[in-house]
Amino acid sequence: MAFKAGTERTEEFRVEGELLTDVDGTLPMPVLSTPGMITMMEWAAANLVRDDLPHGHATVGFEVNVRHVGGALEGAECTATVRLREVIDGRKLRFDVEVKEGARTIGVGTHERRLISVAPEV
Repeated sequence: MAFKAGTERTEEFRVEGELLTDVDGTLPMPVLSTPGMITMMEWAAANLVRDDLPHGHATVGFEVNVRHVGGALEGAECTATVRLREVIDGRKLRFDVEVKEGARTIGVGTHERRLISVAPEV
């Protein structure tokens, strides 16, 4: 396991499907929901460390602290960029996370994941 603070990953995604909300019909058009934005942040963080996981292990998110500061309309092309800021005890991972549409920031914050064993108990 070689988690290295400072490593980054950017994932591209289109704002569509389950990432959308119209806030129960109160918006005139669907937009990127806050849960959808967080999903993409978590997905990018999990993908950043996936190749460095020991056999029989995965990561799970346990803390999210983000601000949703801009809107993204249905069909928008966005990126989720994550940077592994800190590794604690080899199993607690802290990330800086950001979602952008082009140069415009949609969301920013931090996310934490923990290394867990997913191997079946014998």
